[in-house]
Amino acid sequence: MKTHPVVHFEMPYKDAQRVSDFYQKAFDWKMQMMGPDMGKYVVAVTGEQDEKSMRPKNPGEINGGFFERSEDNNIPSVVIAVEDINDTIKNIEAAGGKMLKQPQEIPGIGNWAVFEDSEGNRVSILEPKSMMEMPK
Repeated sequence: MKTHPVVHFEMPYKDAQRVSDFYQKAFDWKMQMMGPDMGKYVVAVTGEQDEKSMRPKNPGEINGGFFERSEDNNIPSVVIAVEDINDTIKNIEAAGGKMLKQPQEIPGIGNWAVFEDSEGNRVSILEPKSMMEMPK
């Protein structure tokens, strides 16, 4: 059985500096503000990470990020890793899900898409670059 772990979380913000300061002070997370070319995203490193892979060292830990809140994008979500984003989209739609954003490449990270599940939850899927480079 293939596993599809939750690998990332996302939450909206109203003020990037304020959210960055809050999580850094409250939890000692390392926060990195990305520029407009990356959608003003704020990356949150929640624990010790491997410098080569940029992934958490400890099993069960995930990193996350914060996106600018908008009227139609204002709820937290999780990101699920998948081996093949196109096959997964077919499975999502066959199960009754609805695609909200078609796959787009996040440079250096992989292919990412957003769907709504059967209960109206916003969820993202990610085909990590490391999986994209693996022979199939």
